[in-house]
Amino acid sequence: MNARAWNCAAALTVLLFGFGNAFAQGFAGLGTDAEGFSVPEAGKQFQFPRDHGPHPDYRIEWWYLTANLTGPDGADYGLQWTLFRSALAPAEAEGWESPQLWFGHAAVTSALTHRATERFARGGTGQAGVTAEPFAAWIDDWQMVGDSLDRLRLTATGTDFAYDIEMQAQGPLVLHGNHGYSVKSAKGQASYYYSQPFFAVEGTLTLPEGEVPVRGTAWLDREWSSQPLAQDQAGWDWFSLSFDAGEKLMGFSLRDTAGGSFTSATWIEADGSATPYGDGNLVATPLETSRVDGRDVPTRWRLTLPDRALDITVGALNTQAWMNLSIPYWEGPVRVIGTHPGKGYLEMTGYEPR
Repeated sequence: MNARAWNCAAALTVLLFGFGNAFAQGFAGLGTDAEGFSVPEAGKQFQFPRDHGPHPDYRIEWWYLTANLTGPDGADYGLQWTLFRSALAPAEAEGWESPQLWFGHAAVTSALTHRATERFARGGTGQAGVTAEPFAAWIDDWQMVGDSLDRLRLTATGTDFAYDIEMQAQGPLVLHGNHGYSVKSAKGQASYYYSQPFFAVEGTLTLPEGEVPVRGTAWLDREWSSQPLAQDQAGWDWFSLSFDAGEKLMGFSLRDTAGGSFTSATWIEADGSATPYGDGNLVATPLETSRVDGRDVPTRWRLTLPDRALDITVGALNTQAWMNLSIPYWEGPVRVIGTHPGKGYLEMTGYEPR
């Protein structure tokens, strides 16, 4: 192992196990200085399919899919598949000279169980990566592949679960923020961010009790940046919701260490047309907490967006949907009641044991 490889291994250890004083530099170190890396700027013209692929001059990037599924007996399930890329330097190279680190998360959640696992890989070796056309994202035998992003097959395996899912897009891509330039703090930190929230899903979950055929919907997020958080932002609460009437909502609240928050939202019509909402328009209020892995985590929320007459309660299907992985966080399916009933997913980070 050469010096670069040793540096990569050391950096992966730092990435996964704390960044030293990471929470003073944004959750998981995402507020650390981005010197040498490209940074997002307003006015970018996205180029598809090229932008479905990796951007190695940016420090952090992900391909993030969640799905709300139903079995033949009416039981609800949630599914997660995520591939993360993190760079030690703003470049790409072959073999062990690559500064790219990859890790993947996969999970299946029901009302009673939550199963999750992770994978790690070095860039430049072929063990993990993404190609834009035809689209393929993989880490080991976990794959999200298709002729294009409109039609994909998704697979993953863990010690006690597996899934094999076919997905077909039923609507257009959605750009968040200012035409895909998504501001994350009052200090101007930002990312490039778009979604495909219109997947129809059909496939099979393999669980200890046997195979379960499932149908439902899925939402894919694509995001990349180099310093997406301010140094004082310690975590976030992120919602992707699909309402029964056909509209959708992406919304997040980024919490700072002083007790404040920065919010953003995108209202998505059934035809895919989108309206962005800046800080302060979406109000996310925790209503009930659950004790999860030694933490008090809000698993029931009230969301309001007055401009859309939205007033809903969002509750976890399984309050114990804790991703007990190298970077721990809460991620699970939710049910929505109120003015706009529906289903969706909730992700929460930065909740510390107490």
